[in-house]
Amino acid sequence: MLASLMAAAVSGCAVGPDFRPAPAPDVSGYTPEKLVSPNPGPGGPRVAAQHFVTGAAVSARWWSAFKSRRLDDLIRLSVDHNPTLQGAEAAIRVAQFNAQAQRGISFPQLTANSAPSSQLFSNNLSSDPASQLKYGLYTNQLTVSFAPDIWGANLRAVESLDAVTEQQLFQLEAAYLALTTNVVTTAIQEASLRGQIAAVQSIVAIERNLLAILKRQFNFGQAAQVDVLAQDAALAQAEQLLPPLEKQLAQQRNLLTALAGQLPSNEVPQSFDLASFRLPANLPVSLPGKLVEQRPDVRAAEANMHSASALVGVAIAARLPNITLSANGGSSAYRLAESFTPGVGFYTLVASATAPVFDGFTLYNKQKSAEAALDQAEAQYRATVITAFQNVADALRALQSDARAVKAARRAEETAKASLDIVQQQVNLGQVNQLAVLNAQQTYLIAAVTRVQSEGSRLTDTAALFMALGGGWPAACKASDWRQCADR
Repeated sequence: MLASLMAAAVSGCAVGPDFRPAPAPDVSGYTPEKLVSPNPGPGGPRVAAQHFVTGAAVSARWWSAFKSRRLDDLIRLSVDHNPTLQGAEAAIRVAQFNAQAQRGISFPQLTANSAPSSQLFSNNLSSDPASQLKYGLYTNQLTVSFAPDIWGANLRAVESLDAVTEQQLFQLEAAYLALTTNVVTTAIQEASLRGQIAAVQSIVAIERNLLAILKRQFNFGQAAQVDVLAQDAALAQAEQLLPPLEKQLAQQRNLLTALAGQLPSNEVPQSFDLASFRLPANLPVSLPGKLVEQRPDVRAAEANMHSASALVGVAIAARLPNITLSANGGSSAYRLAESFTPGVGFYTLVASATAPVFDGFTLYNKQKSAEAALDQAEAQYRATVITAFQNVADALRALQSDARAVKAARRAEETAKASLDIVQQQVNLGQVNQLAVLNAQQTYLIAAVTRVQSEGSRLTDTAALFMALGGGWPAACKASDWRQCADR
């Protein structure tokens, strides 16, 4: 009988909405017009080309497209030791055990109880005032209770917790994607800072050389003191740029070390300059329908919506009648040995049905609260999808602009350097126009730093596109083997 009731409970209906994933947005692209690959334009300095490959798959190890072994090693170190990922792994286990604990409610609950007692009665209760009554009682019981899941309340509760487990897996994926992207972008920023420092140091060396020439000419009466002082001030202004850049570089090193799960005193051995990276030529652009499958934040929002949907069923089931079956059997005797002999047994069979009659609309309002939470989860999902598409569109637009920006920056640097070379020759010949000298130095300084920044931005925006597309996490990857999936 108990087995048949369990089978009926398992096969019974579950009240509440059956969750169905939201369809992918009905769009064919990320921009109003047809997607065009970055084009630096004709003429001018040569700029490395990049091409958008629509529909191409994103590699799980997308950072390998930068062709940097040091970057590969640092990401592997970070994945193995970053405490944020370790915390996300533990969160998955918490959710899994909670779901397993909820599943246990579907089975009969068996409880054993043994209660030996000893009693001594007062002699005032006895007919013989000189005597006292003393006896022991040994009771052993086994209690079985079972609540058939008639309306699927527990089934929905398990469904909700399974969705929470799935959500935690996607949050682990999001943490993994954020970690790898942060390592890549921080390494690129370090390289950019090193390039900016090198550019400023180059300008400082040029300005020192010009200052030495002007001082020599001043000693021979070929230059005015005001020209020497102006050049000395220009040198000091250039030198002022180095300490802030060096501070930022040190902070980037600390950040890389922290991302790798190390303390600042245990700085990571990998260091980066712009020559450490190769600009990826072919950039995959997932189809819109694929994006919602790849983005971990979208999938986590979908899992949250699934959990909220199941909780509506739990709230509805709480308002319906329920049945509880219980059986209590055991033995009772005055001596422990006698409690196992025939004739001392007892049992009780109970079936109870309960139904809420009036509770001040508590359960009704809880159901309405669960339905409102589902509406909230659906709105959050839509907002997450919109943000995902915006991130991809922003990255595409940035890369289209970066190609032109790098070309313009290189042209400006080349022109400024040619102008400065002419001015240096004039200074060497004693043809000093200090205003022209200062302008040429300042123009070249700005152009050289801007060129480095634009090349760093192009690398950073490339990494941002990979992140916006979801990083290529394998769809079949599970919590138990995610590290193996990450190494694919």
